[in-house]
Amino acid sequence: MGKKTVKFNVSNIDKLPKDKPVLYKIKTNAGTTNYVGVAKRGRIQERLKEHLNSEEIKGIKVEIEQMPSIAEAKEKETRIIKRTKPKYNKQGNEDN
Repeated sequence: MGKKTVKFNVSNIDKLPKDKPVLYKIKTNAGTTNYVGVAKRGRIQERLKEHLNSEEIKGIKVEIEQMPSIAEAKEKETRIIKRTKPKYNKQGNEDN
């Protein structure tokens, strides 16, 4: 499936593909993952704008990976959160 990395701002978010479910990572300039999430087909722009507007999740860029299904995206999200413990993900960070 396709991967793409863009700056975390409205104009770049609007250019992201929305024809498949997506796993996304909001990252720092140094490449550290601050947040991992999933979005259903057709909802990636809306979901990322929610994060951008909340200002709770800091990041410079967003990396997306299109997935065959939302179930596969959620499975991968869980694995990444357990492994990397992103700063702004609450689930999987209970032992921090």
